[in-house]
Amino acid sequence: MQEIWKWANLTLAFGMELVALGALAVWGWKTGDGTPTKLALAVGVPVVAAVAWGLFAAPHASFGNPVLAIVTKVVVFGGAALALWAVNYRAAAVVFVVVVVTNLLAIKLGHLSP
Repeated sequence: MQEIWKWANLTLAFGMELVALGALAVWGWKTGDGTPTKLALAVGVPVVAAVAWGLFAAPHASFGNPVLAIVTKVVVFGGAALALWAVNYRAAAVVFVVVVVTNLLAIKLGHLSP
């Protein structure tokens, strides 16, 4: 049962990372003026977030440092929540924050890191 709990939480964590990238893309599309700007923001912002995640917050990050990992997670997840809020998906923003915080606490308190 412990193994199922571990993998369910890690899968949810990965899913929330993807949701964060999607939220940043939605914000970029809804914020931009004109198609070129919309595309640049909708693609560029999530790419920057994904690169930062890979460098600092991923399990096998190139620059693995606990402080940088926490800062990156706060910036990416917080930015995604703010992005949802800014484009008037306020209920989604609140649910996103609750799920992310609960999931990260479950992983940390359960020592479920891969």
